[in-house]
Amino acid sequence: MPAVTVSDLTVLPRIAADPQGKVRRVKSVTTAPQGFEGEGFPVRRAFAGVDMADLDPFIHLDQMGEVEYAPGEPKGTPWHPHRGFETVTYIIDGIFDHKDNHGGGGTITNGDTQWMTAGAGILHIETPPEHLVLSGGLFHGFQLWVNLPAAKKWSQPAYQDIRAKDVSLLTTPDGGALLRVIAGEVAGHAGPGSTQTPITMVHATLAPGAELRLPWRADYNALVYTLNGHGTVGEGAQPVKMGQLAVLVDGSTLVIKADQSQESRSPSMDVLILGGEPIRETVAWMGPFVMNTKAEVIQAFEDFQKGLLGTIPAEHVAPPKAEDIAGIHNTPKEVQES
Repeated sequence: MPAVTVSDLTVLPRIAADPQGKVRRVKSVTTAPQGFEGEGFPVRRAFAGVDMADLDPFIHLDQMGEVEYAPGEPKGTPWHPHRGFETVTYIIDGIFDHKDNHGGGGTITNGDTQWMTAGAGILHIETPPEHLVLSGGLFHGFQLWVNLPAAKKWSQPAYQDIRAKDVSLLTTPDGGALLRVIAGEVAGHAGPGSTQTPITMVHATLAPGAELRLPWRADYNALVYTLNGHGTVGEGAQPVKMGQLAVLVDGSTLVIKADQSQESRSPSMDVLILGGEPIRETVAWMGPFVMNTKAEVIQAFEDFQKGLLGTIPAEHVAPPKAEDIAGIHNTPKEVQES
């Protein structure tokens, strides 16, 4: 998992949690079911089976891959709409193209992030570039959905292109872990992502046997998703492995430790660490729309059908039909309210 690596961790700022800080306990550990997204690329549904109240302000997380494509196999998603939240696409290995109808987009590769604010409404497409389709290759990353509060759901769409070189790099006192701060702040070190909803997002790599004690805002929730490898999390050293999500509660310190012995295909333990200030508003969600009420979701579908979310550039194919988009990202095909 290359993403962003450093040849000499000793040159990085070192962080340590307050030794008097309360270590968060594990409330739950769930295993992500596997499925297929878009035109058929494999994903793990990291948030499946988790109470929305524990995820708030996050809505949806897909681990995309890890998959080694043969020539002709790489796949993406068709043009589709969004409203009411932000999408965050982070590529660990591989290449992905993004384009939207507001002029945002570009190509991201190892360690790059695309941050799209759907706001009042946007159309976009995510695909592997043509040369990758022809050659095949390794693909691995994730896409996160971050909810917007009611006051910001109707904001203008926006786009951020975050390059790997811009993330904040940190390590632990013993140099056993590499932290990439993509958004938010850890111990006074801020990531480059500009967020509408206050959150922190960190990709951490732990060497075998390394322990990460991370200071964490007590008013944020805390989610640790294991991308590869295995180890333990929380006050009680709860075992976790690839594809599992841990919800941690009550405290100001996160503890994650990699097992001394790892698999040969994953010599280190990689985790995605997420936290944010809960919005605590009702959520109504169907397909690519995340709103506050069922009526607003229905309005989003009607607005899409009327073309009020914009149009696809003329050089591309016809827009999808409303009945086809409810299953985008395998999200609910009926309005879910919580």
